[in-house]
Amino acid sequence: MTTTPPRTLTIAGSDSGGCAGLQQDLRTFFACGVHGLTAVTAVTVQNSLGVTGVHTVPPEVVAAQVEAVATDIGVQAAKTGMLATAEIIEAVAGACDRVHIGRGRTPFVVDPVAASMHGEPLLHAAAMDSYRTLLFPRATLVTPNLDEVRLFTGLDVTTRAQQRDAARALHDLGPEWVLVKGGHLRGDPECLDLLYDGTDFHEFVGPRFATPHVHGSGDTLASTTTAALAKGHDVVSAVAAAKDFIVESVRAAYPVGAGVGPVSPLWRLPDAATFLTP
Repeated sequence: MTTTPPRTLTIAGSDSGGCAGLQQDLRTFFACGVHGLTAVTAVTVQNSLGVTGVHTVPPEVVAAQVEAVATDIGVQAAKTGMLATAEIIEAVAGACDRVHIGRGRTPFVVDPVAASMHGEPLLHAAAMDSYRTLLFPRATLVTPNLDEVRLFTGLDVTTRAQQRDAARALHDLGPEWVLVKGGHLRGDPECLDLLYDGTDFHEFVGPRFATPHVHGSGDTLASTTTAALAKGHDVVSAVAAAKDFIVESVRAAYPVGAGVGPVSPLWRLPDAATFLTP
């Protein structure tokens, strides 16, 4: 009998375009060799051109999904994506406590989806506060992009030195580790992601590709990190592995529709493009 792989949980919204959200989380989990579990927080009406509708799941149903899979199937690491409302954030925090997901227990990666690809805020002020007070203190790792850094801390990061200031400010909100992603630092010829534990900084540098097709890059990085944590990596080696994975996923990005296409975890499956070809 085949050994059951590690189980990873994504608590996130559905992307009907399949480029981000829980769909991207699941295919990243698959490519990393872990079994993906889901707690759906919202259904978006979305394609390559943007989001035209968001329909949230009742908070008690979100919490019930988390508890159902954790108590039966088990969870070796979990992540969040789009949580949408303060009520859902509160429900997720409570459910994670009940099934022992969070800092010092099962690894918990909080990807604070608070801004669109173009930097527009996606959360009301109450939900931002719930992230700060409820999820960040429970997080093993938080993974904001620079637009989300600005929304949570008020810091407008335009240099690598300011990334360090942002990491310190976010760490003061309570997470064990902070990863300040540098993909939106447009003036930098490279992409520096900066990891901080309150004492030491770790830098992960990758190339910057000339492609518009970067939808789902944050989901992919956080999901790969979650998978690595589920497999027993420490935070530093998990982020290092995730950085290598996202570089190749951006390299393999492809267009869909008339807008922005996804980064592709399918690079890990070299025969995928020809499998089942008649």
